[in-house]
Amino acid sequence: MAQMTTCKKIGQPGSVSRGLYFRFSFSSVPSFFPSVPSLLTVFLFLFSMTGEHVDAQTTAAPRTTAIPVEGRLDAIAASTSAIQAGIGLTTVAGTYVRTGIVGAIGASQNGVSGRIDGFTRFHLDPFRESRWAPYGGAGLSTRFEQGERARAYLLIFAGIDGPIRNGLTTSIEAGLGGGGRLGIILRRAVARQR
Repeated sequence: MAQMTTCKKIGQPGSVSRGLYFRFSFSSVPSFFPSVPSLLTVFLFLFSMTGEHVDAQTTAAPRTTAIPVEGRLDAIAASTSAIQAGIGLTTVAGTYVRTGIVGAIGASQNGVSGRIDGFTRFHLDPFRESRWAPYGGAGLSTRFEQGERARAYLLIFAGIDGPIRNGLTTSIEAGLGGGGRLGIILRRAVARQR
């Protein structure tokens, strides 16, 4: 059976933690993994309902929506590990900066798991001069676990944003905030703008 990394949180319940972890160990993958196909179905359905298609081949000036939408799937490794599917809204806050919010729901070994993230993202290539480009960011994350009190964490992350295909762009992201995170994100794409 596959193994997942778990980690010890710093901070007491109800307090704001820096989301830093140490003394990693390995344990069995929680029993919620059979629910992953249903999470993927929900994830794809929600994303298919958002926004209008943007043609990646257009040479016209970039068309932006007021609040671009993204969908994501994250694996979180912590003392309470989880898999969550989420949907987010972002807005342009400057040439290099995007701000937004993400809401996600999924499953952990305790049952229902969820979170809300508020973040600011900094892009090194905001005009898509390269097919792949890195970005980083920070924010606040609140995790909700069935049978536990909500906990707030500092959030830091880094990712790489890919080229436009069929009006969408795919990003891979890793970070810390309520546990170690690894996620894949689909965003509605705009030509010559990330």
